[in-house]
Amino acid sequence: MTNLSRRDAVLSTLALTTSTVLGTSESAPPLSLDPSDAAPARLNLADYERAARARIPAAVWEYIESGAADEITVRWNRQAYDAIRLWPRQLNDVARIDTQVELMGVRLAHPILLAPTACHKLAHPEGEIATARGAREAGAGMVLSSYSTVPVEQVAAVKPPLFWFQLYVQDKGYTQDLIRRAAAAGCSAMCVTIDTPNSGPRNRQDRSGFTFPPNLPHISGRTIEHPLTWKDLEWIRAASSMPILLKGVLHPDDAELGIRAGAAGILVSNHGGRNLDTAPATIDALPRIVDKVAGRVPVTVDGGIRRGTDVLKALAYGANAVMIGRPYVHGLAVDGASGVAAVVNILRRELELAMALVGKPTIGSIDRSVLSA
Repeated sequence: MTNLSRRDAVLSTLALTTSTVLGTSESAPPLSLDPSDAAPARLNLADYERAARARIPAAVWEYIESGAADEITVRWNRQAYDAIRLWPRQLNDVARIDTQVELMGVRLAHPILLAPTACHKLAHPEGEIATARGAREAGAGMVLSSYSTVPVEQVAAVKPPLFWFQLYVQDKGYTQDLIRRAAAAGCSAMCVTIDTPNSGPRNRQDRSGFTFPPNLPHISGRTIEHPLTWKDLEWIRAASSMPILLKGVLHPDDAELGIRAGAAGILVSNHGGRNLDTAPATIDALPRIVDKVAGRVPVTVDGGIRRGTDVLKALAYGANAVMIGRPYVHGLAVDGASGVAAVVNILRRELELAMALVGKPTIGSIDRSVLSA
């Protein structure tokens, strides 16, 4: 599949109108004064996922949730976390739990970031504006997708303290202009997606009949001339005043090549299981990448994180931060900015509880000793 066909698959895959999508997102159940009719409390990320599924049109849901082919990697992303055991430790001083981290020179309240995901207006009429407000409310960093449905300049007006831009490299002139726009808007780093010379077969998405509404705008819109190569990073770096992070690294040798090419950070990702099916779970790939990087640049990881214990496990393997994708989109669909913030806050609170139970009061104190062989 050529890169042109990849973009065509992305931009011309169900026939919904924006009014249909936004109308569904705006609808709400009638107000009831009967306590028995009140919405149940949403206590975890699974609760938000169930609530979001009830609100999002079926075809849009399939676009958000589906992975490549048989979706084995999607399942592995989750199952791999479940298979890791934690060692509880006792009688440590955990009266005060501190989740603060510093990432790329920015002090954050916790290590939970919002990964770049496309087209937030499919989930909520305010789109990425609501996402950015929710991130800011919860103290979470945010990476804005090239396929944002709100221009980077508008999202930047309400940006959280850490605000990065995700780049799909397209034709050279357009990409250079997009990089300049992101930098001028206040993005402090650029995450170049390197794992998508083409996408994987999205069977579930295709069966749903999904296509983007024709009047739903995208920042991007031009195809690249050839699949991205290591050599392309030279002109990308030359065009950017921002440090460059590489998103989509699964092999430790690619992490090494990326650092040699000037990458200021490594984002361990398998694209949410949406490209190469049977690629390893990201948490399985993480330790070898961390060992290869050896602290030279920060490492983040996404894919499958649904509990605070998952965040703890990723940090124990050496990640400097984690990213979540689908879960905050669920929160966005349920309650806009407040839903995004609620999802992040649930994860943070669960992380705090888990840190206390393994006897690690600070992020810096977390290491592989909390993991059971």
